[in-house]
Amino acid sequence: MNPQAKLIFITSLLLGTTITISSNHWIMAWTGLEINTLAILPMISKSHHPRAIEAATKYFLVQATASALVLFSSMTNAWCTGQWDITQLTHPTSCLILTMAISMKLGLAPFHFWFPEVLQGSSLITGLLLSTAMKFPPITLLFMTSPSLNPALLTSMAILSTALGGWMGLNQTQIRKIMAFSSISHLGWMTIIIVYNPKLTMLNFYLYVLMTTTVFLTFNSMKVLKLPTLMTAWTKAPSLNAILLLTLLSLAGLPPLTGFLPKWLIIQELTKQDMASTATIISLLSLLGLFFYLRLAYCATITLPPHTTNHMKQWHTNKPISTSIAILTTMSLMLLPISPMIPTII
Repeated sequence: MNPQAKLIFITSLLLGTTITISSNHWIMAWTGLEINTLAILPMISKSHHPRAIEAATKYFLVQATASALVLFSSMTNAWCTGQWDITQLTHPTSCLILTMAISMKLGLAPFHFWFPEVLQGSSLITGLLLSTAMKFPPITLLFMTSPSLNPALLTSMAILSTALGGWMGLNQTQIRKIMAFSSISHLGWMTIIIVYNPKLTMLNFYLYVLMTTTVFLTFNSMKVLKLPTLMTAWTKAPSLNAILLLTLLSLAGLPPLTGFLPKWLIIQELTKQDMASTATIISLLSLLGLFFYLRLAYCATITLPPHTTNHMKQWHTNKPISTSIAILTTMSLMLLPISPMIPTII
């Protein structure tokens, strides 16, 4: 892609995100979401492969529908209450439509079907943007409207997301699809707590972005797109593979790694809200996700290819690990000791 074009698209992404997260008026928030969608489309379709064009088309149709629903929800609310302020969303029908719209934007179950397909048709770096930066504006809108939303509906969608994200990721062999289902599963954890403690949702989102960025950049550095390639990648960069093992376990939420922190705090908060059964269900469902993270970790570091035919090993490279991956990995593994600070932050 032309560097000038890439600069324009990245700037537009930053502009769209900034407009949405800093606006109080629904029309401005909608404008930011539209700028974001239009900026990411050329980045998805830049390879001109039919799969990439298909992904861009699916992404455009879903996001356009979700944006129309956001506009419809805000107009219904303004019609009934005279309020265009984002925090003043009080009409029940508007709240329901907005929940649907944001779920489509985020890829939250049952509106998640587009997300794995779009991620599979994109490059790893574009997939990283779709999994992290593109989710920031919608989750900010969810954060601002959280007092008005229906807790039972959000809890049901959250449990469904965690279940489907874990269940559908089990038999995948494509790395990008596995990361897509991982994202859907994590969104379940964020959504379940947003009505009770919205700041905890944002903390979970920030840590999810940190860990997902580390994993995507590591895969990109190793040029890995599917599990059979991952099995032979250890010859190319052994130290990076060892780091990947720990980062995947952190993403799965195992103590004493960073990924355990948001899960721990969310389970604690749900228990305080007399929702111990919900906390138990979502914890058990996250074991499904743990299985495919362990499978990735197993393929990355522990196994050789499971067949007797000659298999092409990749050349070992002495290229040093990039500074960004080193810093992100350290943070993805070692932030659990800051947990006593969290109550003062949130």
